Amino acid sequence: MSFEALLSRYEPDARWRVSQGESGWNNTTRIAESEDGVKRVLRVYETHKDADKIAFEHDVLRKLADAGLPFAVPRPIAALDGATYVMLDDGSGRYAAMFSYTEGIRPDGRDPVAAAAIGAAVGRLSAALRDIRPDAAPAYLPCYELEHTHPSCPQQVIASFCAEPPAPFADLRDPLARIGAALGAFGESLPALRALPHQLVHGDVNDSNLLADIADSGRIVAVLDFEFCTHELRAMEPAVVLAGLIEDETAFDAAAAFLSGFCGIVPLSEAEIESLPMLMRLRRLDVFVHFLGRYLSGVDQADVLRQQLQEADAGLAVLDRNSVRLQALCRASLGTFAND
Repeated sequence: MSFEALLSRYEPDARWRVSQGESGWNNTTRIAESEDGVKRVLRVYETHKDADKIAFEHDVLRKLADAGLPFAVPRPIAALDGATYVMLDDGSGRYAAMFSYTEGIRPDGRDPVAAAAIGAAVGRLSAALRDIRPDAAPAYLPCYELEHTHPSCPQQVIASFCAEPPAPFADLRDPLARIGAALGAFGESLPALRALPHQLVHGDVNDSNLLADIADSGRIVAVLDFEFCTHELRAMEPAVVLAGLIEDETAFDAAAAFLSGFCGIVPLSEAEIESLPMLMRLRRLDVFVHFLGRYLSGVDQADVLRQQLQEADAGLAVLDRNSVRLQALCRASLGTFAND
């Protein structure tokens, strides 16, 4: 299906100009602008072909629209039949949706000023999601249910891949062995993680899913892409941001600023602070398993997974070196300094 044909299922009498959007790893995005200047966002879901997952995401977004947030979230727009998503008629089984458009630029989360604004925005989003009651159960399990992240990746398949990598990954045997060891260590922490506070979380906040004001990069104007929203550990929300932010030791000023913004709105418990390094490792492992599943399912070529597993290995090394420092930053942001 062409994008023009897709648009006709929403507003058949309008004429649109379609341009490339900033698509991420998972989905295809286009910006549609009508002759009278109205802009819309078109998304084609590439990660899955599951209508229930989309329905849950859109239900959360509709409820968040009434939460009084100081920034925008995508607003699903109904097609002519009243549904907020449509199946493409190209035989692929994929779905697409149209959303409201918000003007803005991607923030630089490594800038402490932007990081503080991101922390406050994520804190306010977390507080709002805590009170959202979706009409259906979430489609995604919590991140700690790692072996269920992708249907192609049961535990034995992940372990086998890490222990005996196939030919396209033979030169990455050492990074895969380290990832396998990290997966083993994560398994030992599961009982303690399951006891932590749970609520709805966005689950994928990063610079590419945020918009800042064009004239003021220190003001967040939108949080985007709620595809992976689910009932999850509350502390996983800041852990996801921090895992993406701390790629090396140069980002700790930004990490401190983010935590100050977030914890000023959502104070974490001592148990959650203790869990942060493990949750950040879990984020790295979850992304690896996600892309392993895409590779095994034929969605991605080997080069994509090679990049993702090398990034996961490098990120795990940074976290191993800085776990205590991260916990101290979080305690400092709460004003409860503790001796480690």
